[in-house]
Amino acid sequence: MRLRALLDTDALGLRLLGGEDELDRTVRGVMTTDLRDPSRYLSGGELVLTGLAWRRDAADSDAFVRILVQAGVAALAAGEAELGDVPDDLVQACTRNRLPLFAVHESVAFATITEHVVRQVSGERAGDLAAVVDRHRRMMTSGPAGGGPDVVLDLLGSDLDLRAWVLSPTGRLIAGSKTTGPALPADICAKLAAEHLAAARTGRRGPHRLTLGSTTYSLFPVRSSGRSPQASRDVRETVLSDWLLAVEADAGDWPEERLDLLQGVTQLIAVERDRRDAARTVRRRLAQEILELVQTGAAPAEIAARLRVAAPVLLPGLGAAPHWQVVVARVEWDGGDIEGGVVAQSLLEEILVDPLAGGTEPSDRIAVAHTGDEAIALVPLPAMSTEHDGSETGILADVLLESVRDPLAAGLDDDGRVTLGVSAAVHSAEGLRGALEEARHARRVAAARPGRVCAAGHQELASHVLLLPFVPDDVRRAFTARLLDPLRDYDRRHRAELIPTLEAFLDCDGSWTRCATRLHLHVNTLRYRVGRIEQLTSRDLSRLEDKLDFFLALRMS
Repeated sequence: MRLRALLDTDALGLRLLGGEDELDRTVRGVMTTDLRDPSRYLSGGELVLTGLAWRRDAADSDAFVRILVQAGVAALAAGEAELGDVPDDLVQACTRNRLPLFAVHESVAFATITEHVVRQVSGERAGDLAAVVDRHRRMMTSGPAGGGPDVVLDLLGSDLDLRAWVLSPTGRLIAGSKTTGPALPADICAKLAAEHLAAARTGRRGPHRLTLGSTTYSLFPVRSSGRSPQASRDVRETVLSDWLLAVEADAGDWPEERLDLLQGVTQLIAVERDRRDAARTVRRRLAQEILELVQTGAAPAEIAARLRVAAPVLLPGLGAAPHWQVVVARVEWDGGDIEGGVVAQSLLEEILVDPLAGGTEPSDRIAVAHTGDEAIALVPLPAMSTEHDGSETGILADVLLESVRDPLAAGLDDDGRVTLGVSAAVHSAEGLRGALEEARHARRVAAARPGRVCAAGHQELASHVLLLPFVPDDVRRAFTARLLDPLRDYDRRHRAELIPTLEAFLDCDGSWTRCATRLHLHVNTLRYRVGRIEQLTSRDLSRLEDKLDFFLALRMS
C-alpha cells in the first residue's frame, strides 16, 4: 500500500507534517518503537510509530531520523499523547532528510494503525500471488498479434500499478503503457540505457537498479527469444543490440513470483523484437545485393534497377526515386576475436532512426548490410532541403551520435570502439560507388580521432584531415614527440603555457595582435613565448612550412 492511502483513511487520525512529495512511497510493514536506535529491527519500507520517549532534547531528533533514513523506512508517525504537538526539531529533521512525517492524534491507538497496515499489506501480497498465473495467461494471449509491447505494458499498469517502458540500447523509447502518463524525458532514457549497458558489461545479473532524483528504476534485459543469458559466448556480441524494460519501482525486495512475472514480460517483448528483426530481412537482403553490385563494378543500369526495387520497399508510396546517402560503421573490440559486422548492423539500424521517433517501425526505411567487421547503410532521402550556401542537407555526421554517445560509451566500456563515416547525398546509381568510398574514407578519419565513439562526414574530406588517418601510428608518434615534447617538458617545469600559446597563435593565423588579445597578454610577452618555442624546437614560426608542421602535430597529438 502507499502512504497516500493511509492519509486518506480518516479512521487512522493521521495528519501530514512534512513530505507531501513522497506520498507515493510503498509501505511494506509497520513497527512501533521508542528505542533510540531501532535499526536492528528494521528491514526497509516500514511505517515507524513512535511515542517520542527516546527524545531527551532537540539534538536527539536528527540522530533518530538519520537512523530511520539509513534503514530505508517509508515514513515516521509520531504520537501526540506524550508531548502534545510534535516538536519542531523533529519536523525539521524529517524535512532535511526527506522523510515523510505524520502526527497521530492522541485518541488513536498505535494498535489501530498497526492492524490496518498489516491487513492491507497482507491482502495485497495475497492478491498478487493468487493472480500471477492469471496475469501470465492474459499477457501470453495478448502478445505481438494483439498490439505488441504496448499491450503488455498496459497490463502492467492496470494490474500491478507499475509504470514501465521499453527502451533501445541507445535510449530510444520504443514502447510505453498508455496508463503510464507522459513519456520519459530523453535524458532519463539515455541514463537508464547507459546504466543497463554498463551493468551488462560487468556481468551483473538483472534487474539492475538506478535512482535518479527521488525515483528508482529497475532495468530488465530483453534478450532475443529462446536465448538464455548464457547462450551468447561473449556479452559483447549482443550488448549493443538488446532492448531493456525499465520499470519505475525498486525490485530489490520483490518476491520471486513478481520477478518471474517481469521475466515473462521480457520474453513477450522479445517476441516482438524477433518479429521486427524478421521483417528487416527483406531490407537487409536488398542492401546486400546493391552493395555487391557496387563493389563488383556492375553497370550503373543494373544498380539503378535494384534501387528502383528498393525505393518502394523502403518508402511506400514514393513517386520518384529518392536521393541516397551511405553510412559506414565499424565496431571493434580489443583482441579482435569478435566479428563486429553483425553488431554494427544492428547498431546502425538503431542510431539512424530519429531519436524522437517512438515505436518499432521507423527503422523500416533503412537498409543495412554487413561484411566482416563493417556495416553499410543505404539511407533513402525522399526530400532534400538546401542550406543558404546552396549545399544539400541530409544525415550530418556531427549530430548523428550526439544523443547516443553516453549509452554507447557505457556499452563499449574500455575495450570497444564505434566509428562511423557519412557520405554526401547522391542522385543516381552512378554516384553510389563514389558515395561508398567517401563514407569509408570518412570512417577512417573518425577512427584517427581519440574517443570511444567517433563520426566524420564527407565535408571533412576536402581538408587536411583526410591525410591523417593514413599516416602509420609509429610515424605519427615520432613526429609529434619530436616537435611537441620539448614544449611539453618546458611547460611542466616552468608552467609557461607554450602549447596553449602555440595553438592560439596558429588559430589566429600568426596575428600578434589578435593572439595577444585572445590570451590576455601584452604583445611583448607573446613575442617572448613564441621566441622560446622557436628556440626549443629549432623552428621558425614565420615560415609556412614550420607553421604547417606544428599545426599537423597538434592535430595528431
